[in-house]
Parts: sequence; structure tokens; C-alpha cells
Amino acid sequence: MSRIPRERMNPAGKRPGKTGRAGKDAPAVEPLNIVHGTLPSREVILRFIADHPQKASKRELARAFGLKGDSRVELKQMLQELEQEGMLQKNRKSLIRPGALPPVTVLDITTRDKDGDLIGRPAEWPEDQGVAPAVAIRQQSPAGRQGKGKAPVAGLGDRILAKIFPAVDRGGPAYTARIIKVIDRRRGASMGVFRTAPGGGGRLLPIERRGEEMVIDPEFTGGATDGDLVEVEIARLGRFGLPRAKVLSVVGSLGSEKAISMIAIHAHGIPHVFPPAVVAEAEAAKPASMSHREDWRDVPLITIDPADAKDHDDAVYAELDPSPDNPGGVIVTVAIADVSWYVRPNSPLDREALKRGNSVYFPDRVVPMLPERISNDLCSLKEGVDRPALAVRMSFSGEGRKIGHIFHRIMMKSAAKLSYQQAQAAIDGNPDDQTGPMLEPILKPLWHAYEVMKRGRDRRQPLELDMPERKILLKSDGTVDRVVVPPRLDAHKLIEEMMIQANVCAAETLEKKRQPLIYRIHDGPTLAKQEILREFLATLGISLAKGGNMRANNFNGILAKADGTPHQTMVSEMVLRSQSQAIYGPENIGHFGLNLMKYAHFTSPIRRYADLIVHRALVGSLGFGEGGITPDEEAALDDIAAEISTFERRAMAAERETVDRLIAHHLSGRVGEEFAGRVSGVTKSGLFVALPDYGADGFVPISTLGTDYFIYDEAHQALSGERTGLGYRLGDSVTVKLAEAIPLAGALRFEMVSEGREMPAAVRSFHKAGRRDRGQIRKKPGTRPPRGRH
Repeated sequence: MSRIPRERMNPAGKRPGKTGRAGKDAPAVEPLNIVHGTLPSREVILRFIADHPQKASKRELARAFGLKGDSRVELKQMLQELEQEGMLQKNRKSLIRPGALPPVTVLDITTRDKDGDLIGRPAEWPEDQGVAPAVAIRQQSPAGRQGKGKAPVAGLGDRILAKIFPAVDRGGPAYTARIIKVIDRRRGASMGVFRTAPGGGGRLLPIERRGEEMVIDPEFTGGATDGDLVEVEIARLGRFGLPRAKVLSVVGSLGSEKAISMIAIHAHGIPHVFPPAVVAEAEAAKPASMSHREDWRDVPLITIDPADAKDHDDAVYAELDPSPDNPGGVIVTVAIADVSWYVRPNSPLDREALKRGNSVYFPDRVVPMLPERISNDLCSLKEGVDRPALAVRMSFSGEGRKIGHIFHRIMMKSAAKLSYQQAQAAIDGNPDDQTGPMLEPILKPLWHAYEVMKRGRDRRQPLELDMPERKILLKSDGTVDRVVVPPRLDAHKLIEEMMIQANVCAAETLEKKRQPLIYRIHDGPTLAKQEILREFLATLGISLAKGGNMRANNFNGILAKADGTPHQTMVSEMVLRSQSQAIYGPENIGHFGLNLMKYAHFTSPIRRYADLIVHRALVGSLGFGEGGITPDEEAALDDIAAEISTFERRAMAAERETVDRLIAHHLSGRVGEEFAGRVSGVTKSGLFVALPDYGADGFVPISTLGTDYFIYDEAHQALSGERTGLGYRLGDSVTVKLAEAIPLAGALRFEMVSEGREMPAAVRSFHKAGRRDRGQIRKKPGTRPPRGRH
């Protein structure tokens, strides 16, 4: 029986109809029969959410069905049950069907259907959810809706922000979309690896899986040599044979870091060249005036950053609170570069910053959100230089409770630029010529204030999931030298906690002023993810309470129980996987991981657009003068939040893929060697194995594990042999042999050297139960391993 592809299923999981194009108004299913005041059935709820994603919050559902009193409580319970069963999942404050698109989504227009209509797919889509659904793009008339304004028009290759609707006709894509705005118009360039051909010219090997090989004639090679990464444009399309292309630019050798990061930049459509109008505006910018500013140039604020930082957007200072009403209290001041003074709404700088959303950090390059004239000069809090800033003075009691705060728009002058290591060394008793004189008046008060703030943090109990962060160090030629895990110092934690509290103050102030803003929100784990984690922990004898009111400290208790045991790493990874992803949104649901009710990003406006919006909101609502938020921006906050959340995921994916490609290239000459690793993932298809010394992971296909019949046990996160009872679990230390390295794809394939260990009795009993109805079977020998990053 053939499967219907995911993109040909409607959101409720029904089979599509047989006739009609997407967008016609012949419904394929009967309309819902809603009886107001009566709790609907589960099927009606699911159908309503699929057909009305814009009305899928608990409040909207209660309103749509006319539910009040006890019926609303019953509705809430039903929705929780549907979440726990995996039938629904949260998206911000709304509920969606698993695999469904949220009401506002960023799409890439990738192709046309047989009728010539544009088809898009989500710009970012989780790998574990299969093929991204197709969306039919509804182009509006040039006059726009109801003849008002000018409707945005998009074409192939464009990235758009779109309003998503379930398709009325089930014979085409499951969704239709109305264009809200065109985010990026991508030029028709492709990227690939140039390979020379006998007699001159060459071929272009694509870097994308769905890319097409092209012929490059001798006169169009642009000086490219064999193995170069190049950008090309199509020179000619014929009816027969491969398309012919012209080299536009040579990025460099495939082995260089520059080329490898350019692959990710191109593949994810990250803007990396500032348009002339943006550069011109940045270069013409003048230093900020004292208008509406307080003169704080005598306050000894200092910056503490990584040693190689080029921009400094935050400075700190602390002192004892002189108020007799606050014995043992401290006053902490955080000053943040005033980017809103230079980047005004709807200017070329602003439009480009929104298009980028955030700066993107690769091992040896940064794709900045703002030009260097702004980010590294006028808005960088340089030592001894006048710089505009927004500052918040926060008062904490001796127990670490924040008892008050106030914002100021200031002119400051940084007293010192320190690195984390330099500041920590001074506190540890090894000051240098710079930190020695400031140890008593500046550094020790900062550390004392952190000790006070830490009491409040310990009482708050945020999620303490401390996963080591690896950093790739490169040689001068851009290839990998080594991978290190930098130590996490108290200096890091001090700055982190002070920035968190400044972010809380921004959210609280704007809420008090009833000023619309963009929050940083983090939902708790879904009930379905909680159940997966609960089943896994039960195999280790660790209990997890049931219910939808989980707090971060519940997970801290789990981590504490696993601390020091052989299962510590395994439990940490499973807890991490159970967490939702933090996003931006104009409606507040709190931040689960930090255990905070009000939280907004305020402290990095040089590199995050969300922070710039918060700065503008503060400037406007507090009467701080020029550069405040505009009514148009306030009206567009939902769209802006959706865009920048997508751009954040885009940046994370690009950074991760670049590291994967660098490590794969680094290890490509060591095929056949053995490495110490750790099982970092278990699937029906095989094992993911991480190499801690390299910050890389690869795949061991189940077909290569041996001659036994291996069964996948999701609850125990194990693959184990039915006959021998030997197998592998998440977190196991293993030895693997590198069988294949594919630098272009960033993929490593391993062969298992270690013999499996004896599985716990619970896993063996799982075998005897004969539960193979979920595809828990061993792949046949010779099965081709998955390609790309796993």
C-alpha cells in the first residue's frame, strides 16, 4: 500500500480529494456542526484547530464553542490530554497539530506547480518531522486587499513572511498562504565546487542535495581552478543536456574556513554583503548628542568580554546601597550601547538589520547585523571614549531580591576594557598593571554584588543544565588546529546574571507602561516530551511527577539525582531534548528555563534585532527623545517576532553546519583510524556517536553493528541484540573507526569497534514481549546509510 507524502495530507490527517486546484472554494469535508455552550468532542476540537489555526488558543476555543465555567475547565483538561497523547503541540500561545505550520511562517518560494502557481516551503523545518509541507502562494492584486495600498509581489527564490491558511481544496498542497511581506529577494546565483574538464572548461558540482550539475565553458571559468568553491549564474538553458553556467566569483579553496562558512551562508540565504545605501548611511553617521541624556562619564563602568571581542555593547558597575532601609543591599548598574540613536525605524540601516535579524558567528568570521562603522565604532563602548547608552540602576536586598530599578539615557565613558580571564585573574589574586588599581574600587564590589544576586538566583532555581561549549581554534590557513572547551569562570556567570536581571527590568518597565514589546519566551516541555522523558527515567529508577505544572526545579532535581552516576551525561542530554525552543513573541508566556515571568532581550542591540526593538520601546515610553518605537512597528510586532525567530534558527543551523563541515574536512585524512566516542543518539536506523575531543558526531548504521538482530527500545534509548542481549545505550563510551568523511556534506560515518554491553533486565524483557510493531527492526545488510548531517 503506497503512502501519501506528508505534504499531500491535510492538517487533520485526511486523504486529499481528487479534483480541483488549491484556492478553489469547494470544501472536501462537511462543515463543523458547532453547538454553542456544549463541550465538543475530541475529533471536533482537532478538526477546528486544523481549519482555524488563527483561533487555536484556549481562550479562542472557549469563545468559539461558547464555553463558560466548568466547561472551560473541562476544555482545558481535554487539551492537556491531547497534548500528552501527541495529538496537539504548543506554538507560542496557540495550539497546532504536530507537523502543522504556525499561523505566521517564513517561507522560501522554491518552485511552481503545473498551473504555474508559486509553491513555498518553510524556511526552517525540523529534520525529525520529515519533508517540509508545501504551501500554495496566493498572489494578491497590485492594489492589495480591498483595493488599499500596494500588495507585495514575490517570485521564485524569494523569502517571504506569510499568513498561513488550511487549503480549502484537499487536492493540492495542504496550505495556502497570503504574502505579508517579502523579506529577501535572492539573486539567481548558485554555489558549487568547480572541477576541471579535459580540453578546458569544467563542471559545477552542487553543494545542495537538490542542486543540479552544470557545464562551464572555457571562456566562463573566471579563473577558477580544480576544487575551488565558486558562485555561478546560469548562462544558457537548453532543451537537452545540462544547463551551462558562468563563474561570477571564486570564493576560495574548499579546504579554507572562508569557503566552508560561505557554503552555509549561501545554503541558508544569509545576507552577507551590505547594500551601498546601508554602508553610506553608516559612514555618514555622526557621534550622538547630549540631547535628553544624563552625563555619566564619571561613573567607572567597565566592559568584560572575550579577549578577541571587537564590539563591546555592555558595561557594568556595582556599589553598596547607602540607604539605611536596605542593609546589606547593593546597587548594580548595567549600561547598554544606544543603538536606537543611530538605527532609526524604516531607514536603510533598519531594513537591513531586520533582514538579517541577528549577527551570525562562524569560527573565523562574523556576519554582522550592522555595518562595522556602527557595531565596532560608534556603538562600541570603547575604553576612554564618549559613547551613548541606555542604563538601568537596579537595587537588590541583602537576600538577592530585586527591590527596584530605574532606566536612564546617558553619555558614558568606559573606564576599562577587560577580558573575562583578566578580570578573573585579578579576583583570584593575580592582578596585572591594568586591573591592580581597580581591584578594590571596581572589581571587588562587582564580585560582592554577584554573590548577593546569586542568592536570589539560587532561590529562583532556573534550569541548571550546564552543557560544555566547545570552541574551534583555526590555523592561519583557516583549517582546524584543535577543539577546546574553555573553562566557565565566575566572570562569565557575573556578566550573565547581571544581563538577565537587566532584561527582566526592561520587560517589567514596558509592561508597567503598557507599551507593546517583543518578549523572549520559553514554553515548558510539552506533555508528549514529558512522557518520553518519564519513560526513559523510569528505566534508571528515577521518577518524574506527572502533570502539566512542571517547573525548572523539577528537572534540577533529576539532574542532581544523576550527578556522579554513570548515567549523568545520558540524563542531561535527555533533559535537554525534552525542552522547548525559546523564541520571540509579542505575547508573554514567561521563560520556563530561567524561571522568570517577565523577560525581554535588551542587552545586545548590536547583534540582535529584538533588543533594538526593546530599546526603541523604552526610549518612546520613557520620553527619552529621538529614536523611539513607531506605531507602524507596534502594529507589526507579531510579524517581526516570527521573522527574527526564524532568522535565529537559521543562524544556529548555519553555525552548526559550518562546524560539521570543518571537522569532517579536518578528519577526512584519517579514515580508518579509531576514536574514543560516546553514544549521543539512538534511532531505529543506528547510532549517533559524538567525538568529545573534536566536537563532532557521526553515524553508525544499524546494518554494520553485527550479525545479531538489533531491536530499538525508545524508552531505554537502546539498540540491543535479540539473541545475545548485548547492545548500546545513550551515553555509552565506545570506540569507533572512521569509515567515511564527506566534507562537503559535513558528514562522518563510523563503524563500531566496541562490543555491545549486556543490557539491563528491563531491556531484555522488552525483547520477550515481541514489540516490533513500531518498526523496531534491524536494517538489512547493505542498506545505504543516511546522507548529510544526522
